[in-house]
Amino acid sequence: MAALASASDIHVGPRPLYLVDRMPEGELKQQLAACATTPLKRTDFSIGHRGAPLQFPEHTVESNRAAARMGAGILECDVTFTKDKELVCRHAQNDLHTTTNILASPLADTCVAPFTPASGDQNAKAECRTSEITLAEYRTLRGKMDAADKSATTVEAYMDGTANWRTDLYSVEDGTLMTHAESIELFKSLGAKFTPELKSPSVEMPFDGFTQEMYAQKLVDEYKAAGIPASDVFAQSFNLDDVLYWIKNEPEFGKQAVFLDGRYNVETFDHMDPATFEPSMQELKDMGVNYIAPPMWMLVTTEGDKIVASPYTKAAKDAGLKLITWTLERSGPLTNGGGWYFQSVKETIDTDADYFTMLHALHEEVGIEGIFSDWPATVTYYASCMNLN
Repeated sequence: MAALASASDIHVGPRPLYLVDRMPEGELKQQLAACATTPLKRTDFSIGHRGAPLQFPEHTVESNRAAARMGAGILECDVTFTKDKELVCRHAQNDLHTTTNILASPLADTCVAPFTPASGDQNAKAECRTSEITLAEYRTLRGKMDAADKSATTVEAYMDGTANWRTDLYSVEDGTLMTHAESIELFKSLGAKFTPELKSPSVEMPFDGFTQEMYAQKLVDEYKAAGIPASDVFAQSFNLDDVLYWIKNEPEFGKQAVFLDGRYNVETFDHMDPATFEPSMQELKDMGVNYIAPPMWMLVTTEGDKIVASPYTKAAKDAGLKLITWTLERSGPLTNGGGWYFQSVKETIDTDADYFTMLHALHEEVGIEGIFSDWPATVTYYASCMNLN
């Protein structure tokens, strides 16, 4: 597929202006509305989160083509591995039962937990892992929208759980899965940069002699084999040791390695109190970390009706860390306050137009370098309007 190079190749569709129409009157609405005829451009500020999974099956060829057509300058492959230790794009090593058709395929017998129907108070469940199948077997699967109906009593019903604010329209016939190496070739052909995330294995490591360090190294080696410059790659991990491995052993890639901050799972952590950060922001910087990526809500708080930078943000910037964040447009309709991703500012969130409210605050108040989105068109429109790179 030819690279998308000009504004005429980028299409954001009706959604950005649909959101603008719902904004209250004010300076930001006027500014965004006035950009309706602004030439669009590809931007690194807009990062395709698993492609464009608001409507396309995540981590598929089709999802990433859609994200690139929306102007996402960086695309993501979440990286895990198969039974024969080949790297593939899946959000988790153990999500095949919700993201592919494996339960309706001959490979259902490989699942570590076969489908069990809902009964009484017990939800339907299953667990299927890439580590239980070979790459050749993986290639026989088809991606679907990530969902499961936990009240289901049949496999067919369990697989048919897509939220009503998403769609199965683009997953009936397609859903082409990718290896990590194939994602590199695709993203390169689309004119995009790369942000692979090394996912935590569901199996005990080492896995048949495959160590965590070998896993981290193999990810980098596939970019080197493809001739991709390190400056185009933003390798990510929630595991700080992975990031430190890249910094030490692949310093050119380590310069842009991204520490995904999952410390919100630590009971003593409080994003409003830097004294609870361990390691501290300065300690992370001293280790060689340059990029940190928490969820959106950790970066912001409120002052009255205004969304402002949180103490977490201020500590990170004081230490010289660059901020990337996730995930815009993953919450569905925002009439309920936005759920998990908007939890620190939920009092200000009551309409889908607040996707732009949050995005503008993250840009102006926080100074983020880029944002992951399930529908990159919205971020591309904003970035083009604000003339961001």
